[in-house]
This record gives sequence, structure tokens and C-alpha cells, in this order.
Amino acid sequence: MSWSERLKELGIELPGVAAPLAAYVPAVQSGNHVYTSGQLPFVDGVLAATGKVGAEISPEEAKGHARTSVLNALAAVHALVGIDNVTRIVKVVGFVASAEGFTGQPAVVNGASELLGEVFGDAGIHARSAVGVAELPIGSPVEVELIVEVQ
Repeated sequence: MSWSERLKELGIELPGVAAPLAAYVPAVQSGNHVYTSGQLPFVDGVLAATGKVGAEISPEEAKGHARTSVLNALAAVHALVGIDNVTRIVKVVGFVASAEGFTGQPAVVNGASELLGEVFGDAGIHARSAVGVAELPIGSPVEVELIVEVQ
């Protein structure tokens, strides 16, 4: 089964590629790897939420935003090389805008990791960083970037 068929089976439709907020592109290919820029939880061109996790945003809500962010990253990969050319998810980097004392970043970034596992199975098992930060662009609670191996 192709990855596009798997997405369809799961009832997941990749969104359009989010427009860059500054001087960069959503994804670049170097050799057999695609590197995405950090992706925010945009839905239909609108940031889904603003605030810090552990204050205005609950960890469970933030986990959903991480899932949305990784879908946006996959959309950037798909636009560049086609989702069916992915052979492995290599690494996920998740940034979580964290309220003082919040240390649950790994559980938040699981929203991205679990979605990748659902879609790619064993090829979705990846290395990962989950980093707490003071602020993210335009007040986003999360940001996710990918490194993906392609054929």
C-alpha cells in the first residue's frame, strides 16, 4: 500500500502548503533527504491557537497542534517530492512554547510522532528532539520540523 493510500485509509487529507512567514521555503531536498522548515499548526491559513503550553494551552490541546503541525510538514514534503517517495522518517524536532515550570514537552511532541507512526508504520520510527522554548513565531504553541529520507 502506498503512503497516499494509507493516508486515505486513515481519513487524513494533507493540507495545502503553509505560506512561509519570512525569507525561506517550506522544504528543500539535498541528496535523498528532505528537510522541512519549522511548521506551525495552521489550519486553512489561520494559526489554530496562540499561547504557552501549561498556561493558556493545555498539554492535550498542544499535542493536537503538534499533530496539525506535522501534517503541514508532510504537505511540504509532498509538494516537493511526493509523499509516496518517502522511504523513512529520519528525525522530528518539536518546539513547545512553554509556561514557566512546564516540563511535558515530550508528551506534546508525541502528537507528531504518533501520527507519523500511524501513517508510516515502521518507516515512521524516528529520532526526535522535544524542546521547550520561551516563545515561538506569531505566538504559536508548537512548531515541528522533519528530516525525511526519500527515494
